[in-house]
Amino acid sequence: MVQQQYDRYTAQDQLVWKVLFDRQTALLHKRACSAFGRGLAAVGFHRNAIPDFEQVNQRLLKATGWQLEPVQGLLGDADFFGLLAQRKFPATVWIRSMEQFDFIEEPDLFHGVFGHVPLLMDHAFADFLHFLGRVAAQHLHDAAALTRLERLYGFTVQFGMVLEKDEARMYGAGLLSSSGEIHHCLGDATRRAPFDLATVLHTPYSEAHLQEQYFVLNSWDQLTESVAELAALLSTGWELQPVK
Repeated sequence: MVQQQYDRYTAQDQLVWKVLFDRQTALLHKRACSAFGRGLAAVGFHRNAIPDFEQVNQRLLKATGWQLEPVQGLLGDADFFGLLAQRKFPATVWIRSMEQFDFIEEPDLFHGVFGHVPLLMDHAFADFLHFLGRVAAQHLHDAAALTRLERLYGFTVQFGMVLEKDEARMYGAGLLSSSGEIHHCLGDATRRAPFDLATVLHTPYSEAHLQEQYFVLNSWDQLTESVAELAALLSTGWELQPVK
């Protein structure tokens, strides 16, 4: 069982958190969705200290019934979606070094905690993610179904955007925690398409590079509706046409 051993974080680790926190909060001003700002304040994150998982869990449990589950690195689909179905979010306990500042091959603590936790303080988003985990838990031995679920997760939870006051705002953790992804997303040549479940399920997804396009929700209601629709399709044995 992995535990966050807080006293092992070095002064350099704390500095990495502080610099990343300052950079991302500046970049996200008027670019992140309103739920992110509310969640960031409610969970009590600040620039001066790496969050203590025990304290974060107290606030998460009280707000939406979620908890952080400390992990060392990437999990397989069964473990990952199984945790979501229990309202537990896997978060790595290590934080990147200064040498890895702008690029890491696997999600670190800053991505998992700064990127994901503020939205988990929002009831609607927290319920959507739980719903997604429960649906995935029913299809863990179906590789094709898991591919669809991973695409939905990737283009929403990791790299999603939502319309607020007619402007596309960021809510995906991969955007919220990465300056490179933010700048890329805002580029004139980057495609930002209206969210459509069928299109999302036909679009290959990978975190190995910057995203080629992003999907923008018309409203938060589309999140829960999309999981319900996908669950219904999977229960009927529906199969996605191969991507060309």
